[in-house]
Amino acid sequence: MKPITTWIVIADSARARVMQNDGPGKGVQAVQGLMFEGDHSPSYAIMADKPGRAFDSVGNARHAMEPSPDPHDELKAQFVRRILDALESRIDAYHRLILVAPPQALGLFRKALPAAVAGKVTGELGKDLTHLPNAELPPHLGKLLAL
Repeated sequence: MKPITTWIVIADSARARVMQNDGPGKGVQAVQGLMFEGDHSPSYAIMADKPGRAFDSVGNARHAMEPSPDPHDELKAQFVRRILDALESRIDAYHRLILVAPPQALGLFRKALPAAVAGKVTGELGKDLTHLPNAELPPHLGKLLAL
């Protein structure tokens, strides 16, 4: 019987890694080439300009333009899309997918999931485990994965 490969995405909105489990008793190991770092630029570096100003359509009054969406939110969404693109490009390498991320990041993942990847999601955990070493992950994944 062919083993069922489960990939586990351990992420927050700025760093992520993908782990693999090949069945009960096999533990988890890192998937080569699937570690991600997002942009950690401070706000002043991302949004250096003040919002523009516009003239009123009638008269000489000037008004500030509406500021663009939060640049940090856009960076987080781009980061999540980058991870999902990598998962989609290697869709045949795994049978199941578990997403582990803080609730806000988990929401970004749900919103951007391609259909092919969404069909493989078998579990979610709303926790930030990015700070844990790989060896300490199994106790946190026990309810989602037979280790």
